[in-house]
Amino acid sequence: MQQSRLISGSGDRGVPREAREGARGRRARRRALRTTRRIALPLPWLAAVAAAFTLTQLALVVPGLGLGWDETVYVSQVSHQAPAAFFSAPRARGITFLVAPVAALTTSIGALRVYLALLSGAGLFAALWVWRRLLPAPVLAVAGALFASLWVTLFYGPQVMPNLWVAYGVLAATGCFLRAVRDPGDRWALAGLGAGVALAALMRPTDAVWLVLPLAGAALIVRRHRIRPRLRLLLLAVLAAGLALGCAEWVIEAYVRYGGLFARLERASEIQGRLGWYFAVDDHVRALGGRTLCRPCDVQWKHPVTALWFLALPLLVAGGVWAAARTRHRAAVVLATVVGSALAAPYLFTVGYAAPRFLLPAYALLALPVAYGLVRFCVACGLVRLSRIRRGWRPAVLTLVAGAVAVHLAIQYRVLEGVAGRVRADTADYARVAADLRAQGVRPPCVVTGTEAIRVAFRTGCASRQPSGHDASVTPDELAAMGLREPVAVLVSGDRDAPGYARGWRPHSLPDLGRVTGYRAYLSPAAFP
Repeated sequence: MQQSRLISGSGDRGVPREAREGARGRRARRRALRTTRRIALPLPWLAAVAAAFTLTQLALVVPGLGLGWDETVYVSQVSHQAPAAFFSAPRARGITFLVAPVAALTTSIGALRVYLALLSGAGLFAALWVWRRLLPAPVLAVAGALFASLWVTLFYGPQVMPNLWVAYGVLAATGCFLRAVRDPGDRWALAGLGAGVALAALMRPTDAVWLVLPLAGAALIVRRHRIRPRLRLLLLAVLAAGLALGCAEWVIEAYVRYGGLFARLERASEIQGRLGWYFAVDDHVRALGGRTLCRPCDVQWKHPVTALWFLALPLLVAGGVWAAARTRHRAAVVLATVVGSALAAPYLFTVGYAAPRFLLPAYALLALPVAYGLVRFCVACGLVRLSRIRRGWRPAVLTLVAGAVAVHLAIQYRVLEGVAGRVRADTADYARVAADLRAQGVRPPCVVTGTEAIRVAFRTGCASRQPSGHDASVTPDELAAMGLREPVAVLVSGDRDAPGYARGWRPHSLPDLGRVTGYRAYLSPAAFP
């Protein structure tokens, strides 16, 4: 009797045991239902991830980060700071359109960085929000956190580069495709599908092709009872329309400036080192140590720990697919895996060099199966209160998961710190060079050519022109004639001599640019200090 009272408690005296257990069971079920509903709400989860992504960029990346070489080309197309730089065949103008509202109004790089940081956070939220009816909110939050915690994602969030925006486009388009298949009456899903494909195509047309191919294949091979013929045709039409709309500007420019679409594709392949069969997986592994461009990527693999997550990615993706194999989320996880793999394949096997940003679209999609597998693993081990708790496993598994997350974040932070630090040092070096040239009389209207001409010219307010190479847009004779009318600076480094047309011009030593030593300028007669 005493033991019975200790178990039941004094407040339950006189109440039948069955009734007490029934009330307790109902209360437990209500608490579990409320907890499940709170967990299922996607808005707070995704908003928290997007806010953390934005704040981390503002704190760790944005301060003091000047424009890189590619960024300078894109921004110069709409900025009033300097004439537009040469726009080569592989480039698309989508990212220029995205930054035009700010770049056309102010020359402040800080304002541009803050604008892109805020916009990239909103973009991450919107792309994940599309999936709210397809995958559980915790899975989406973990996927967003995994993707946003990569140093590559954080570094390129506030940068004037197209790859992150391609990632958002493919993530949204794939989610909308699944929603349209699940609910043919969802008009917003079809519109989102077209918009996602168009965004990806506007940023990088070739990436959009590798997005459309697996989605079109899925539309064709999925069983008839899942996709009716009318919906099948509608999906294919939307994919084609989105691709055509996004690529329209690039194709028109091909005929206006390059003599046709195939001529531009040929020139783009030439600039990229001739596309063909390459095994570039090892190049991407080495580049993850903090190289924004590894070309040629014959460097030593000094920090293998930075690529552990990359090497583990195939196994984690396979685990996520296996975890979803017998659930209602199978189609979403499998399609995300297929499309993500299709987007990664060209850069891993057809391009002979590596840049971590190339794989951002693939990472965005592959984060979904990885997150699904991790969440299911945590649920099975009782780390999330949605199933039976295995108390014996819980402390060990919790410690393991927390330790893995901490190590991952520490590695990503160290790499990010190193990359951003190098860019900040370059920013200061280029500012000194530009100030030195202005003091020597190189002021607008003016022209800069030679080593690192694009970034120096933009900061000086000059046009950048090259007589040779991929960006050739002027002849040596034309540069010599320009030097008589306006200041022209020919930049050389090391033991290189001045080109023939500039050997009689005034030499001037410049501050070195990191590894670019012996940096100097040959100034035309029109430049007076």
